[in-house]
Amino acid sequence: MAKRERVVRMSVEQPLWRALTGYRVLTMGYAVLLFALDPGKYERPWVAVGYLAVLCVWTLATLPKVANAAGCTKRFLGADLAVALVGILLTPFVDAQAQQIDGPTLPSIWTAGSVLAYALKGGWRWAAIASTLVAFANIVERGHPSRDTVHNVLLVWVASIAIGYVVEVARASERTLARALEIEAATRERERLARDIHDSVLQVLAMVKRRGTEMGGEAAVIARMAGEQEIALRTLVAGGLVRPSFASEDESEGAVVRVVEEADDPDDDSPVDLRVLLAPRAGARVTLSEPGAPVLLPGPGARELAAAVGAALDNVRVHAGEDAQAWILVEDWPDEVIVTVRDDGPGIPEGRLAEAAGEGRMGVALSIQGRLRDLGGTAEVISVPGQGTEVELKVPRGKAGQGK
Repeated sequence: MAKRERVVRMSVEQPLWRALTGYRVLTMGYAVLLFALDPGKYERPWVAVGYLAVLCVWTLATLPKVANAAGCTKRFLGADLAVALVGILLTPFVDAQAQQIDGPTLPSIWTAGSVLAYALKGGWRWAAIASTLVAFANIVERGHPSRDTVHNVLLVWVASIAIGYVVEVARASERTLARALEIEAATRERERLARDIHDSVLQVLAMVKRRGTEMGGEAAVIARMAGEQEIALRTLVAGGLVRPSFASEDESEGAVVRVVEEADDPDDDSPVDLRVLLAPRAGARVTLSEPGAPVLLPGPGARELAAAVGAALDNVRVHAGEDAQAWILVEDWPDEVIVTVRDDGPGIPEGRLAEAAGEGRMGVALSIQGRLRDLGGTAEVISVPGQGTEVELKVPRGKAGQGK
């Protein structure tokens, strides 16, 4: 049974949000530890205790807000930065010597977490605004731009802008990758549908057109209509049956779409004897030669390979004639399985396959070569005018289970 594809949303920036969550908790503990190690240096310790209590409650209560981009709203970012700025400006009120001695502020390095949240949410522009406000607050708190203050301000400013820029580049890369994966998945699905249509509907329409033309009369009218529908359907198949709906256009979660294959039947990968699938193809004008021992392949790969053989035999019947003789040779090697389909027809004129593809006749390109490409194998068509055609299908054993 064929596999279908779905997409799974994932975000490469999500680990950054998790890291920010951990950073806020650790730096909260660090700010409390700095106060606990030397509470005597503060002229108004009760103010410091009150602020640090608010800081702890705010940090723990807002952990879900910084768990992802959706929860980190503009309102939250403004309030979070306000908590940091208030702590910086309260420092000289709590510690009268803070302006004479370069020491940590009340929130200490917890402030950088607020700025980094801006960077992750809005990129380098938001980070520049937040870090500039923090820089201004630090200069006001210090009373003058000391060397250590300028150094710390520049460090936060440059780091936050750099991280914001990296996040923007990562998001752009995610969107590009997501679109490429979706196009690839849609293309494979289109080719799979095109193969199925070629192996069924188009074959029937071609037969109705041929038989109706031979019968003449009213049947010729039906043949003409069947021919018109065949041309229209071939055009549709060649032009594309599926227009992908790009989940990557939704950037609300900063997500990338990863293509995931899932089987319709979980037991579908059980080994199948390729000889059993090819045996019904044998007949008065089709000779099957096989090793005499089971040729086991995973179910999807075996069925796709058998379908490719069937498409090759359909081409023999249509293009070489009902009386053409065909031979199927199955070779079972340790590292690959080779199936060769040969006929005694007139052969394929040089350039005819490329011309057929241009006309929308994708039998060889999709039903044969497309199937083998999906299996990780190859399909080689060798034809000499007047000497028949040989189609060699090779499937590596390690990839035979990847049929779509």
